[in-house]
Amino acid sequence: MTATDLSTDHSRAVADGAHTHSSDPGGVGEAPESSRAARLRSFDVADFPEVTGSEEEWRFSAVDVLAPVLADRAADGHLEWTTTPQELPVGVTLTRLDPAAAVAASVQAPGDRAAAIAVARSGGATALSVARNTVVDEPVEITLTGRGDDVRGHLVITVGESSEVTVIIDRVGSATYSEFVSVDVADNAHLNLVLLQSWDSDAVHAGEVVARLGRDARLRGTVVSLGGRVVRLNTSAAFAAPGGDIELFGLYYSDAGQHLEHQLFVDHAAPNCRSRVTYKGALQGKGARSVWIGDVLIRKEAEGTDTYELNRNLVLTDGARADSVPNLEIETGEIEGAGHASATGRFDDEQLFYLKARGIPEDVARRLVVRGFFAELIQQIGVERVEQRLIEAIEAELEVTGA
Repeated sequence: MTATDLSTDHSRAVADGAHTHSSDPGGVGEAPESSRAARLRSFDVADFPEVTGSEEEWRFSAVDVLAPVLADRAADGHLEWTTTPQELPVGVTLTRLDPAAAVAASVQAPGDRAAAIAVARSGGATALSVARNTVVDEPVEITLTGRGDDVRGHLVITVGESSEVTVIIDRVGSATYSEFVSVDVADNAHLNLVLLQSWDSDAVHAGEVVARLGRDARLRGTVVSLGGRVVRLNTSAAFAAPGGDIELFGLYYSDAGQHLEHQLFVDHAAPNCRSRVTYKGALQGKGARSVWIGDVLIRKEAEGTDTYELNRNLVLTDGARADSVPNLEIETGEIEGAGHASATGRFDDEQLFYLKARGIPEDVARRLVVRGFFAELIQQIGVERVEQRLIEAIEAELEVTGA
């Protein structure tokens, strides 16, 4: 028997002046049409029909704006790559794979049309590899700069057995960009992967990130989406062997007319694995939109699973909307724990009252609340210069808000 949408605090939250509600009185949400694991995966674009927006995985998306990345056509643009440090550490290589090798090196096939087109039209993949038994002390940072072109991208990241590395990928400039990112974390390896969407305000970005973890492997993944007109990231991670640990963090700040969407799928297909998902977002301005969909599947063979996912949204002005949809499928009762929580709302009146009662002006008090809302997530990144940059970016957003 499969138990679907069991949670201690389940809500499908839509804020347009902001309110939060559970999808039913008992805390048990709507059952999905089918298991998340049943969705199509293929390298063949023809296997994916044209997207109309009525499909389950696209019904919250800005399909009209994403139309260029959903069209199966050549895209001759390129992103400019720069690495920091310029000379990569010993044991770390950056190479180019031909199309056949790129497909063979990917841990699984794309799960949506945009990603399949990205693979088919990218002419191969860029491969970032870390040799086995390699500990890289300094982060490896890749900056991808767009010049306003249509671009398709395919990136393969492989972390060898018993290796440790932090990889930062920062997207800046402007582009209409679709991508497929494959991440393979071998046995006893540890990857800290930070994905920054720092695009200009007119950029359009549709990406899929797929990860596979070996025995006792650890993945810490952080997604930060601040820039772009529309950003849609579909992230999935699967345990291929026991003992794995996944922590996925997300931070987003949607302004007027901006659509930021994050879909996640954690596939517990092996016993005795742990996962934690924590995403937080703020919204301000008319037409600001965020979408968070978190799916967790605990398969019948995944005994001893320990999983929890959390999404919180803070609405700063009228006219903003946040959709938050957590889903949990459980196929075995032999687990350590499983749950999810989701909420959307305005400033906490009690927090504001407490601060104002101590002589702090309301505008300063609001800033402190927002800073505190994001502080825990920022500290999880583990790279000081990136953390400081995000603090400054949020301060800049608050200047626009006037909070």
